Amino acid sequence: MHEKGSPELNTLVGKLDRERLPVHVAVIMDGNGRWAERRGLPRAAGHRAGAEALREMVRFCAELGIKYLTAYAFSTENWKRPRAEVDQLMALLVEYLYRELEEMDRQGVCLRAIGRPDELPPDARKALADAVERTRDNSLIIVNLALNYGGRREIVDAMRRLGAEIKAGRVEPEKIDEHTIQAYLYTAGIPDPDLLIRPAGEHRLSNFLLWQAAYTEFLMTPVLWPDFGRLHLVQALLEYQRRERRYGGLKA
Repeated sequence: MHEKGSPELNTLVGKLDRERLPVHVAVIMDGNGRWAERRGLPRAAGHRAGAEALREMVRFCAELGIKYLTAYAFSTENWKRPRAEVDQLMALLVEYLYRELEEMDRQGVCLRAIGRPDELPPDARKALADAVERTRDNSLIIVNLALNYGGRREIVDAMRRLGAEIKAGRVEPEKIDEHTIQAYLYTAGIPDPDLLIRPAGEHRLSNFLLWQAAYTEFLMTPVLWPDFGRLHLVQALLEYQRRERRYGGLKA
């Protein structure tokens, strides 16, 4: 995010309607490997650059007043990657969490995890648990790291929990509605994303927030995630503010 403080960025920030910013932004951090390959670097270098891009995204969202940021960090499908790359990703997660913990806490970042983080390697679980516990009372911005996350698995897990409640007699099937189901998702208590950003030129959800994205505005960009900076985010926010969200209704 090298454009911080540039005249162009400052001009675009000035055009933002601060009353109409999305409450919740979600990002699919895609393109790290391609970013590295185009530079003749190992894929690990791309993942490290992607972690830096997330760091700056958190900072800038907090500065703008965006309350929730959800980042797709590691999917259930990512376990299919070569073991060496998975190990590098887990090591980078541990490094990132411990390196950024003091600053996150100082800046008022509340870190949470969604998915099945209990299936991560022990050192990653510990680093994540430490960061979540340390920042749990912060409220400037809530950052959800989607780790070992899959949208379909989330719905399966929710149905299993709900089924157990029905079996125990604590929930009546005929009273189940959308709000009931939402309460059993990993994101319970978190508003659905208003804007979802997908870098790297792909045009799919990739099993991310399938339930929650029902009325989310999508923004697809060819920019690779490590290159996605403050200027790109402001451009995305301005595009979001140009759209009319009718939720299936008609313009008033």
